[in-house]
Amino acid sequence: MRHGGASARDVRIPSGAAVLMGNVVVPIGSKGIVLFAHGSGSSRHSPRNLFVADALQRAGLATLLFDLLTAEEENVDRYTREHRFDVALLGRRLADATRWVRGEADLAPLRIGYFGASTGSAAALVAAAEPAADIGAIVSRGGRPDLAGGKLLAQVTAPTLLIVGGDDHVVMGLNREACAAMRCAKEIAIVPGASHLFEEPGTLEAVADLAADWFTRHLQQDT
Repeated sequence: MRHGGASARDVRIPSGAAVLMGNVVVPIGSKGIVLFAHGSGSSRHSPRNLFVADALQRAGLATLLFDLLTAEEENVDRYTREHRFDVALLGRRLADATRWVRGEADLAPLRIGYFGASTGSAAALVAAAEPAADIGAIVSRGGRPDLAGGKLLAQVTAPTLLIVGGDDHVVMGLNREACAAMRCAKEIAIVPGASHLFEEPGTLEAVADLAADWFTRHLQQDT
């Protein structure tokens, strides 16, 4: 399906015994694709991630939003919360989605970036730390990069932007500690007046602008 100069399709991504549902949008002329890793208790329908994805698409970047958990796992997790903080599992799922992208003829040439939110940020960093990951850029929104662990954080080579709300004081401290453990090119961007979910007027727009700039700089530029 095509809309607004972009092709879009629903996809099914194999990950071990699971099949993960997702949606790919590819604007004409894209050189990069951003895979979204949502936070705990969320899904590919996250309104905040959809908002950021739309901004990235308008910047000429392809996007893949997908569910890190199956519908059955979501139903269990709703009561037990046993999966949402399983960063190792979520990281494997993102790595499998990355391999799937590289196996698709129209997506394989695109440079890959990760956008992680909340616990999804840790999953993005875990997946990016794999020796053969070759990820071009990472952006974290209100993330918990500390959950990836210091050893893995030190193995990430992709340029990483950590976006934190100015009023999200606990998470800001955790991001500063995680940033100190990383050896790649890295930055922390503080959005003034923003809480953890960036619900205040204009704050999510600031996140989208920061993410679009970071990914455009690292994924869309000619080498």
